[in-house]
Amino acid sequence: MKMEKKTNKYHLTLQLTSYADGSTEPARQLELDFDNHDEVFGIIERIKEKNPFGNEEQAAQFALGLKLFSEVKLKNRQHPLFEELNAVFPAFMKKLKSL
Repeated sequence: MKMEKKTNKYHLTLQLTSYADGSTEPARQLELDFDNHDEVFGIIERIKEKNPFGNEEQAAQFALGLKLFSEVKLKNRQHPLFEELNAVFPAFMKKLKSL
């Protein structure tokens, strides 16, 4: 019997507040449940503290996007789409952690 790894469970709400032209209609929203082996809030805080782009909001956006992306990549590591990334992603993560 295969034991399932314990993961942190999250709920994300993404809401469009205004379009580039200033309009607010039609309203758009996406709600998404996902899990991640990392505690995402801790990762966001650590990257915000390192502030690699000189902008804490961009650091938080980067951290969240990276965690969402990397978890999907991890769960689908054999997918051909990730073939080239699998060779370089570990070096990228090592570089990020060394900041």
